[in-house]
Amino acid sequence: MDLNFRDLIKKSKLESLLTRGNFGLEKENLRVNKNGELALTLHPKEFGDKLKNPYITIDFSESQLEMITPSFDTVEKAYTFLENLHDIVSTTLDSEYLWPQSIPPILPEEKDIPIGIFHGEAGKSNKEYRERLAKKYGKKLQLLSGIHYNFSFSDKFLNKLYEEIPHGSEFRDFKRFKNHLYLKIARNHFRYGWFFIYLFGASSPIHGTYRKECIEKMSQLKDDSYYFEHTLSFRNGICGYKNIDEIYVSHNTITDYVTDIKKLIENDTLQEAKEYYSSIRVKSKSKTDILDSLEKDGIEYLEFRSIDLNPFSRIGVDILDLKFVHLFIIYLLLKEENNEFGESQYKNAIQNQELLASRGRDKELLLNKGKDLKITAREWAEEIIDEMTGYFGELGILDDKYNEIINFQKEKIKNEDRQYVSRLLKGIKDKGFINFHLEKAESSLKESQKKSFALKGYEDLELSTQIVLKEAIKRGIKFELVDRSENFVLLDNGVKKEYIKQATKTSLDSYITALIMENKVVTKKVLSDSGIVVPNGDSYDDPSKAKADYDDYKNMGTVIKPKSTNFGLGITIFKAGFSRSDYEKAVDMAFNEDNSILIEEFIEGKEYRFFVIGDETVGILHRVPANVLGDGKKSIEKLVQIKNENYLRGKGYKTPLEKIVLGESEKMFLESQGKNIQYIPLSGEKVFLRENSNISTGGDSIDYTDDIPDIYKEIAVKASKSAGAVICGVDMIIKDIKNPNPENNYGIIEINFNPAIHIHCYPYIGTNRELGGKILDALGF
Repeated sequence: MDLNFRDLIKKSKLESLLTRGNFGLEKENLRVNKNGELALTLHPKEFGDKLKNPYITIDFSESQLEMITPSFDTVEKAYTFLENLHDIVSTTLDSEYLWPQSIPPILPEEKDIPIGIFHGEAGKSNKEYRERLAKKYGKKLQLLSGIHYNFSFSDKFLNKLYEEIPHGSEFRDFKRFKNHLYLKIARNHFRYGWFFIYLFGASSPIHGTYRKECIEKMSQLKDDSYYFEHTLSFRNGICGYKNIDEIYVSHNTITDYVTDIKKLIENDTLQEAKEYYSSIRVKSKSKTDILDSLEKDGIEYLEFRSIDLNPFSRIGVDILDLKFVHLFIIYLLLKEENNEFGESQYKNAIQNQELLASRGRDKELLLNKGKDLKITAREWAEEIIDEMTGYFGELGILDDKYNEIINFQKEKIKNEDRQYVSRLLKGIKDKGFINFHLEKAESSLKESQKKSFALKGYEDLELSTQIVLKEAIKRGIKFELVDRSENFVLLDNGVKKEYIKQATKTSLDSYITALIMENKVVTKKVLSDSGIVVPNGDSYDDPSKAKADYDDYKNMGTVIKPKSTNFGLGITIFKAGFSRSDYEKAVDMAFNEDNSILIEEFIEGKEYRFFVIGDETVGILHRVPANVLGDGKKSIEKLVQIKNENYLRGKGYKTPLEKIVLGESEKMFLESQGKNIQYIPLSGEKVFLRENSNISTGGDSIDYTDDIPDIYKEIAVKASKSAGAVICGVDMIIKDIKNPNPENNYGIIEINFNPAIHIHCYPYIGTNRELGGKILDALGF
């Protein structure tokens, strides 16, 4: 007895659950140098141990990167994570690009292509497996790259559907039911899998350094590139990535599947189960004992393997194509099987796929639909699209969102010029094989660099948190957002776990250390007791008492600030004399932020933020107060608006720089200069909008790490240690940074227990100090 899944879903009203699932993506990319030649360098050390990094590893060759997303509950989330992996890898490579094509670039001699290098006992089998593949298939064939799409239905959907199966059915065992469901999809994918190649084929011409036995059968396209005129996907065609021997593996039951694979291994047709190069694979819970796990646990998910890299998509695949794959998988479940699927049907399906891949642009090509019925690919594709639309309409899941996905594919079916291969051939004829692909690679890299500070899908987190997470991904450290709104993260590399909050609140610092740094009165006491210069002044709990002491400060430079806040909130700086009304207004602003305030002497000089980790100052910034540069035409208000449009500026510490706000403090500071927001600065005139230089109030950041004498770096470390801190931000005023004698030349105005790292990683001017990695180092990762 078979199961009619369409009827079961309608009967049990599971239409809304049908579209839920678990999605994962894998992408292979070759590394190339700037001449379009295969990079012969080792896998970048920044990505750690390739056997342990779950996100960034290699495939066959040391030059062949593989990026792997975790499993997500939407394909959009998986795509976004793949974007992050692509951006992280692209911007980490040194003078190399990710080759944007399934077909290899300029290749060296076969003997010079580097097989993946692995060390230790764990790496021995991986190395030996690749060496056997190289001997059997040749290294150049193994460099063909693509996209793998991993999918399973949600547990809730499977469990609810299982409950609808009548008692007494042979599928009342859940494992058997699930195997049957996934094997049906697999069988239907063999029948209709050519459709993926028809829609996503994007590999036709090859470079003249590819396999000679293929080039001898092909025509020259341009320069040193060759092609079969009607090829849609070279990678999936007769010269592409497939088993040498003609193989049959039954997909009728999991027992049949395992038995057939084991026989192929026993007679040396295959080395291991993973050498079965099918367009679809049933995947097990265990990644090592694949066949035993399939028998014991059943099918965990399906892997769809025939999607070419798309050179017209920045990261190698279009989100609308991925969404269509999801819809097509649902269609494969709903589509009834009208005939058995034995060896002859299996081989016919494989033949259709290879024919379509190799000759799909030939309008005269006929595919075998079964029972001696021949049909063109376009006619059959239109039938499938119409049937899909009918099924989804019948189940009530067809809306504008799904129509957009389906119409995107319809355009490719109707118009050959919209197919990726047509666009590819035109591009290569215009620019040449290497130049065309290098331009795509360069363009993708520039886009990755443009907003390299952001971690897509996690932009709601503080930027410092995003930076640490990006570094964790690079190193292969898994993470969990325990409390997203609080930027509370769990890091786990399989050996140790660490909780961090807002990037720099970690187990390295004690609670009392944080309290010391939070309280500016206590901070001054601790620093002073350690012989560190701090400004003179007093603390106040009562606004009236603070205001009454106006005469004590009126003739000196003065700073008025809350006792326990960060980010420059409520701070007013008077460099010289000031009126009583301005003084009282500043006192009120400080008390608006805290119940206690400090009034201190203003220390002359420039302010620098020292970032300390342990015994080392790892970054120094000078923060220039919020400002605008005049052009003689625009008002301060308009200049602020224009400056805020820079993509580096945002709100809430999610970008390297904060937007400038024209609030009360800024207006008061302009007033002290005899200006207002409608003032039009002269061309080249710089107008400062605040006295304090916090990035959080719109300031600019300039890296000075290599320009400050070591003695001040040592003072910063000493200040950090005086509070018992491991991670600390030290705000130091220095009169003359060229003076190596600190006496009467500096003063520390504050130490911070939660210093932002993004200002050191993405300064307005200067070098990225890579603090995300340094924090992970300090945590023992």
